[in-house]
Amino acid sequence: MSPLLELEPRAFREHFERRAFAVRHGLCGHPLLEPPRLLELARRLPEDRIEYNAGDVGISQDPRVTPRTGLSAEETLRRIAHCRSWLVLKNVELDAAYAALLERCLAELRAHTEPLAPGMRLAQGFVFVSSPGAVTPFHIDPEHNVLLQIRGRKTIHVCDPDDREVLAEQDLERFYAGAHRNLPFREAWRARARVFELAPGDGVQVPVTAPHWVRNGADVSISFSVTFRSRDSERRGQVYAMNARLRRRGLAPAPYGAGRVRDAAKQWAHRLLRRGERLLAR
Repeated sequence: MSPLLELEPRAFREHFERRAFAVRHGLCGHPLLEPPRLLELARRLPEDRIEYNAGDVGISQDPRVTPRTGLSAEETLRRIAHCRSWLVLKNVELDAAYAALLERCLAELRAHTEPLAPGMRLAQGFVFVSSPGAVTPFHIDPEHNVLLQIRGRKTIHVCDPDDREVLAEQDLERFYAGAHRNLPFREAWRARARVFELAPGDGVQVPVTAPHWVRNGADVSISFSVTFRSRDSERRGQVYAMNARLRRRGLAPAPYGAGRVRDAAKQWAHRLLRRGERLLAR
């Protein structure tokens, strides 16, 4: 089988998890990513694996007041060209055919990512279907993410994950302690973002917790997001979750990466506390 992804080794070596960079792919027209099959998938997925809301939102969107359209997920997909909505099908790998497609993509990624972020795990696929002009608000995600544009056009703005003017240590702590992915946006940060104009066949690698937002073009957009965790991304999340506990007790914890021994101790403490909480909850 011919490769699905067009990946540049140099781009991975120089930019992976430091800054967003462009990729290419050959998934346009794949039958699993066409509207009829996506409608079938939506009927089979558990209800909690489908998230959808109005697409007429701002870049800085309070998740507590995100507007709904009053439509069902199936109605949203059927009327996506006109209902001004945003929808994501999560964990598409729950379906065997989509699991096989996801694994093909991951197999091609491994050769590039394992030397840099070893221990690929918790692979998940997401399909985004959005109306013309829909906005995905400013947010962060915990996964290594390769976003592939299948249909329509969209513009994605991605800030660097280590830009602490945009993404503060406390933002990371709150996120890994369970806060919503959306973040407040300041217009001054627009100039700090890298901008990718995605057409069918284009893609972008979005680093773990790189703040980003998306605006669709004039047509319906379909995108396939190939994501996974790594040993380092899991360790990082556990350290920040522990830092959140420490900050709630009035301390000012050092950020992840400030010391390997310190990070290892925080990771161990976080795991121990989580295990104790689970036992007490029984």
